[in-house]
Amino acid sequence: MRILITGRQGQVGTCLTEKLSHEASFEVLALTKAELDITDQARVNEVVYDFSPNIIINAAAYTAVDKAEEQVQLAYGVNRDGPSYLAKVSQQIGATLLHISTDYVFDGNKLEEYVETDATKPLGIYGQSKLAGEQAVAEFCEKHIILRTSWVFGEYGNNFVKTMLRLGAVREQLNIVGDQFGGPTYAGDIADSLIEIAKKIEKDKEIPYGVYHFSGLPQLSWYEFADFIFEQASAQGVITSKPILGKISTAEYPTPAKRPLNSRLKVDKLKESFSIEASDWKAAIRDLQKYIG
Repeated sequence: MRILITGRQGQVGTCLTEKLSHEASFEVLALTKAELDITDQARVNEVVYDFSPNIIINAAAYTAVDKAEEQVQLAYGVNRDGPSYLAKVSQQIGATLLHISTDYVFDGNKLEEYVETDATKPLGIYGQSKLAGEQAVAEFCEKHIILRTSWVFGEYGNNFVKTMLRLGAVREQLNIVGDQFGGPTYAGDIADSLIEIAKKIEKDKEIPYGVYHFSGLPQLSWYEFADFIFEQASAQGVITSKPILGKISTAEYPTPAKRPLNSRLKVDKLKESFSIEASDWKAAIRDLQKYIG
């Protein structure tokens, strides 16, 4: 079973590459953006035809939510065109495409958790480009899994946990948004989920392809998430003292791109189809020393 990974240096791509290095049954080719720019269709075709993977995991994405409002062409190039090229060549060689998407395809106005069949209505360019990528994957590749996730964090790359630890080390007081809610999701758990799906594909011909949600429990606000991070960081000695936190509204913290107020994703479908549990994000920050530096 051959697996091609794009976006090797991203949060999920790094975890995937590390974890799959211990899986003897898979032959893995993990490529950085420099090695495989997914917006280059000719290069995508060249790499895929040469390696002939059974599964392609697209972990490459443009994720600069605010910058996307100005870098529209770049965002669509990476988040729509790249997945489109991967989907087309996957279909041509009979490979399965596993594609990571986002809670930003929703507007966040629903009061309950979002399910896979809820209407999409992205608020900004990032979400719109990711939705366009989903649509391209579904249109051009029969054998596809689209995994929507939210509030991704991990030891690699830039994310909320690392930002909080950096600020908490130098600031005595911080204001955190308290009216946006979601499920923090550990990048390593996303990688594990994709590997479990790959193993099922390897063993079982009857795969329930389509869209799935995967995120963490318990769900909470950014303010509550920050509070938990600082409690742990203080207890673990990663910071000398916990900063005083103030709770502010989204309106009090304006950003170029609008954020969905509700990013809570219902993960039951993934559990029913693949026996994959929600991300245990609390367990993922038991050793915050790994997030420093």
